[in-house]
Amino acid sequence: MLITPVELRQMLERDRDRDKVLIVDARSWHEYRSGHVPGAVNMDLFAFHWADTSPEGIEGFNSSLEMLLRSTGVTYDKRIVFYDDITGTLAARGLWLMHYISHNDAMVLDGGLSWWVRQGYELEDEPSRPSPVHGGYTYRFNGDVLATYRYILERLGDPNVRMVDARSSEEYHGLYVRASRGGHIPGAVNVNWEMNVMRDGRMKPVEQLRRVYSSILYSGVGGQGGDEGRKGRDDYEYEHEIICYCQGGYRAAHAYLALRLLGINHVRVYLGSWYEWGNRHELPVE
Repeated sequence: MLITPVELRQMLERDRDRDKVLIVDARSWHEYRSGHVPGAVNMDLFAFHWADTSPEGIEGFNSSLEMLLRSTGVTYDKRIVFYDDITGTLAARGLWLMHYISHNDAMVLDGGLSWWVRQGYELEDEPSRPSPVHGGYTYRFNGDVLATYRYILERLGDPNVRMVDARSSEEYHGLYVRASRGGHIPGAVNVNWEMNVMRDGRMKPVEQLRRVYSSILYSGVGGQGGDEGRKGRDDYEYEHEIICYCQGGYRAAHAYLALRLLGINHVRVYLGSWYEWGNRHELPVE
């Protein structure tokens, strides 16, 4: 799910591969126009956030997502590579969206544009025109990677379901409030998404990510998690489901990427995240 700038450059230099790759710059239009990977199209993913996970809300999300992907030219016969400035939340959100439409040939540019530039590769500032697909093109939605507020509410207290709050500690503890209520979903464990990334902007190696998520992965395994330093992914079959959330589903997508890199397959992103949960007063809060 990660591709280096060197690997992407080599792919683009091969004629047989060039037309099979769609590079998506997930930043804002302004940032895109200031310099982007040659041939990349723009999809401002921060402008496409969604906070209603009621049945009607998900129906609207699916419809809007289809229009966005068609206009960008996303098809199942292309490898989709997302990037932003670093291995960041926008690119991770793009990857999760691809998994949501059952498109598993999707990748994130590790290190983002900053590492592309660090390798000495050129940028262009003229926009690349997308190749939209016709309106009848359909996508296969995969509900196994999506969580709604009702899905979570029905599973609160379930020992087989664990939740990762990818926000800051201040948000988690209700010191920084970004909804009508502060705090976190009951039972959630706080793992700030910034712990997934090295100082140079690239994703941490798997061994380091395993330590970052040890409180989630090894709780109740081999004691009370005290063996996390010696345990590896292959030491047991991870059977729990993990639900990731944040404020709007972007940092949660980064946690999703990290957990998938660890080989954890049963991971969902709560699309509405705290923006929805914190503003629905009938939902419990810690």
